[in-house]
Amino acid sequence: MSLVYNRVDHGRENIQTLIFYLNNALFFVCNFILQDFTTLHYDLLISKLLTMSENKKVKTKANNSNGLPRKRFYRARAHSNPLSDSHFPVPIAPSQVDYSIHYPYYYHPDTTIDDNEVTSNDSTLIPCKTRSKKIQFADIGCGFGGLLISLSTLFPETLMIGMEIRDKVTEYVKERILALREANPGQYQNASVVRTNSMKYIPNYFEKGQLSKMFFLFPDPHFKEKNHRRRVISPHLLDEYAYTLEVGGIIYTITDVEELGEWMKDCLEDHPLFEAISEEEFATDPVVKLLSSATEEGQKVARNGGQTFTAVYRRISPIETELGIHEV
Repeated sequence: MSLVYNRVDHGRENIQTLIFYLNNALFFVCNFILQDFTTLHYDLLISKLLTMSENKKVKTKANNSNGLPRKRFYRARAHSNPLSDSHFPVPIAPSQVDYSIHYPYYYHPDTTIDDNEVTSNDSTLIPCKTRSKKIQFADIGCGFGGLLISLSTLFPETLMIGMEIRDKVTEYVKERILALREANPGQYQNASVVRTNSMKYIPNYFEKGQLSKMFFLFPDPHFKEKNHRRRVISPHLLDEYAYTLEVGGIIYTITDVEELGEWMKDCLEDHPLFEAISEEEFATDPVVKLLSSATEEGQKVARNGGQTFTAVYRRISPIETELGIHEV
């Protein structure tokens, strides 16, 4: 038995000795190569190699066929804890939101207004009521931006924004919109995305009655009862949504989890400032059709033959609630 151990120890010593000599040999070879590179402007060569590497990295993240970013480079966890502290800039008030970053086609930094006329040094800008436009659609937890892209062409004159808490996913949507703008001049200028926590900072982005539509598509179900407070649709959060929605504004929800669908429907049904839209309006609303087809989650549910549960409610005024006026 001791003979076996001695052989093993002897073999280890041989391997360690071999590694030692290989390291020394590699060290001398590297020194020799570096000395030669120094005479051939080593710094210039390295800078070129780094530039080529960065260019290659950028190119690999884009699909060569259409220039759009590829999702596999931006994958992240399916959900994030909305109650945790995240580090990203948040405007202190809706008036502090920089629209020129999100919608340069409408809010150009060089654009000035004098006597209700728009003047700019950029001839490509459209002569419209630039500064009067405000965001009207908000896609809460926009994911990879499928609904946002579809709505952008369906409502080309309406500013809309996706709100996503995951940084990689937000970056993907941003790159996707920029690529679509470049490939389709004049289109997708009304869509943008921001990384934020919608459960905390909705009032920081939108004024009272500013929004006409809000979307909550396939939110995290948070199955455990102790985590129900993390759900994006809840009685206290509906107060904030009602604040930012104009009277007559629509809130859209959809999920493939039946229990969550019932939860969201009950929350909306019990809230005094929301009422369900009529079946006729539900059937004719073009947006309803996009809820289950435009997003990656909806397409996955359709491929698997799953079932979806939709709830669409309208923001009503307190007066209508007091008088008991409801849609027939």
